[in-house]
Amino acid sequence: MFTLIFVVLAIKVVKGLLEDKKLVTLVDADLEGNYVNEGVEKLIQIALLCTQAAPLDRPAMSEVVRMVEGEGLANRWEEWQQRRLSLQEFSHTHIQYPNLYLPISYSYIPSNDHLSGPRD
Repeated sequence: MFTLIFVVLAIKVVKGLLEDKKLVTLVDADLEGNYVNEGVEKLIQIALLCTQAAPLDRPAMSEVVRMVEGEGLANRWEEWQQRRLSLQEFSHTHIQYPNLYLPISYSYIPSNDHLSGPRD
């Protein structure tokens, strides 16, 4: 459970850094500035497309290769951005309980689940 929460938060942080154009935060410091900002941005966009929740929304590996080679990323990224904006608009207008707080138990460990024995 904790791993999933960490991954979701990490993706959210990366999206924010991309939107704020603070990509230097994501680049290995050992490169000492020897990289192309546009290339980093494209690779991060491709990575984010690959982390979509629904597997069918993720690009196939052949499409990822084409995007890395410079084909189709702009269109796929624009589609993803439009879909993301549509989902945000939908959730703001259709979800009736936006401030509902559902606590997450950090102490839950699936391996600790045990089925009870038969009842008498």
